[in-house]
Amino acid sequence: MGFLDRPVTKSANPTSKFLEWKSDDKCFSYYDKENKTNVKIPLPLQFIVLEEYHTVKGFSDADQTGIYSNEVLQISAEEMEVKTFKGRVIAKGIYNEIKQNVNAGGGTYHKSMYVIDENGNLVNISFKGAVVSKWSKFTEKGQFKRLKSEWVKIETVEEHQKGKVKYTTPNFEFSKKITQKDIDLIMPKVEEFTEYMKNYFDNGSANNIEVKDVSDEDVDDLPF
Repeated sequence: MGFLDRPVTKSANPTSKFLEWKSDDKCFSYYDKENKTNVKIPLPLQFIVLEEYHTVKGFSDADQTGIYSNEVLQISAEEMEVKTFKGRVIAKGIYNEIKQNVNAGGGTYHKSMYVIDENGNLVNISFKGAVVSKWSKFTEKGQFKRLKSEWVKIETVEEHQKGKVKYTTPNFEFSKKITQKDIDLIMPKVEEFTEYMKNYFDNGSANNIEVKDVSDEDVDDLPF
């Protein structure tokens, strides 16, 4: 070891996939960076929830590029900085105070959930609109506590219609208890994710988030 201190390398995001609900396809999909294509994930999908965050995603017509923000744990207390991929800041502040500017700029609120799938992979699942409402109803009235001890399963979908617009939402259900074998499977990823998020918040989350750019095809125009 020399006299100079070596810079500490920040841990890379350990998330293997970033899933979003595709209403028309009735399934989730993720963007494959290597092949530059969207990959569909057929149901059923089963996972253990680690944590839920709040973020903003969308598409800027003015800049013709994607919109993103940092992730926050407490949306009513922590500032969000909403930017385009060209570096323009759309808004900064507590979400309820900047919501109007965010929406006008093309951004939409998303719930960002980090989960462990049945293969032990760390996965991010992003919800918006009606799917957020569906998840909130699923976890209300004490059900939220069950997330610490049970697997969540998505096996079927619900079809909706608002005016002339048809759309779908996933049906959430608790499937089975988390066993010691499950805990042994997920703990390495839990520890890795915990360390990553600690660095994420300690180093200024608005400038530390790993995101992907989006094109017109990636943006769902439905408000659901």
